[in-house]
Formats: sequence, C-alpha cells, structure tokens
Amino acid sequence: MKELKDSLGDSNLTIGAESTLKKLRKGSLKTIFLAKNCPGEIKSEIKHCAKIGKVNVFDLDINNEDLGVICKKPFSISVLSC
Repeated sequence: MKELKDSLGDSNLTIGAESTLKKLRKGSLKTIFLAKNCPGEIKSEIKHCAKIGKVNVFDLDINNEDLGVICKKPFSISVLSC
C-alpha cells in the first residue's frame, strides 16, 4: 500500500489494462498495481509480460472500486501502473 501511495504523486500514471500492456511491451514501466478483483485473464497476461520485462507487480488487497476512490476517479480501476 505504501508503494501505491508513493506512486499516486507520479505524473506518468497509467490507468487501465490495455494502456498498461502497451507501455509494458514498450518497456516504459517500473511498477504495476492490480486490484483484488482484477479479471484473471488480464492478471495473468500482465504478470507474464511483467516477468519478461522484469517489472514489479503488486497484488493489492483492495477491490477496483476502492482503487478508483483512492485515485480520486469516478470509476473503477483494476490496473494502475507507472
């Protein structure tokens, strides 16, 4: 959770699975956060690509609705990266 709070101040924050996967494949990410109820297919694809790119992946203990609230967005967020 500390890593998430530190990353929220980052201006290069990416929201969403598709955007995260694009940046992950380009090699421009350092950290990925996954909500507790992120769909399994998305979670496994992101973890696979992150393992290849040696990117840190954190499985959060909060659901996607709460992650949206923490990020001060009016929608749910399953995948967040920077």
